[in-house]
Amino acid sequence: MKGQGGTVDGPTDGARGAAVTAEDFGLKGPRGWAFRGIGIRAEPGSLIALEGPSGSGRTCLLLALTGRMRATEGHASVGRFRLPKQLAAVRGISGLGPVPGVTDLDPALTVGEHLRERALLQRRFGGSLRGLLRPRGERRNEARLRVDAALAAAGLDPETLPKGRRTAVRDLERLEVLRLSVALALIGRPRVLGVDDTDLKLSDAERAEAWGMLASLTDHGMTVVAVCSEAPEGAVVVRTGSRPDERSEARADARPDDRSDDRSDDKEAADALAEARRA
Repeated sequence: MKGQGGTVDGPTDGARGAAVTAEDFGLKGPRGWAFRGIGIRAEPGSLIALEGPSGSGRTCLLLALTGRMRATEGHASVGRFRLPKQLAAVRGISGLGPVPGVTDLDPALTVGEHLRERALLQRRFGGSLRGLLRPRGERRNEARLRVDAALAAAGLDPETLPKGRRTAVRDLERLEVLRLSVALALIGRPRVLGVDDTDLKLSDAERAEAWGMLASLTDHGMTVVAVCSEAPEGAVVVRTGSRPDERSEARADARPDDRSDDRSDDKEAADALAEARRA
């Protein structure tokens, strides 16, 4: 993408996704196992669907794979980094879209305010010292290009919203909120994108749009890890909700498991999200 002052790549231009692997990966909390026995083999640029019923440890697994929670059993790797030892390094190459309790949007803020805030944080904390020393106008132009590229990749055109960028988050439709959350994550140009509740409260048509948007990111090389109740065709499927003595291996032809682990209750989920916020 070209603009004044030079060329700035979009969030998916030449993106180098990270391979994701796991073996006997598990996390045990004070009330039992959130997930256990997870196995994954996914190439860079894969769409990895964490499929299972609500309360089966899907969100905890998503947060563990993106470096926000520390697993207690087995091991995994994201790119060249190992989990659970290199949590900070994995956080550095991964971004989170919508995750309730962790990346909630402020319903009172507008779309434009959220975008400006994220661009400012990225410019202040996500860049190099050399970048901070560049002329202010050049930095502003690069931030604008980043935001525009992220919105385009997420399929969100602010001009189509009721009040444009002045539209408050509370006035957005569910699919629009999903797209905005993804766009905010893409401003940081992650190699791995995590998305929770991908198909929650969406119509069939909206669900197809959401998966199409995520698949388009993988087409450009990004690795996407998405929590869902039903995985789309072509995804690398990881099932959660199996009994603790079973092992879950990611397979493209996997199907939902009707058995859920009753020990993954709401209190355990709250503990997990609190730990993720601290990370």
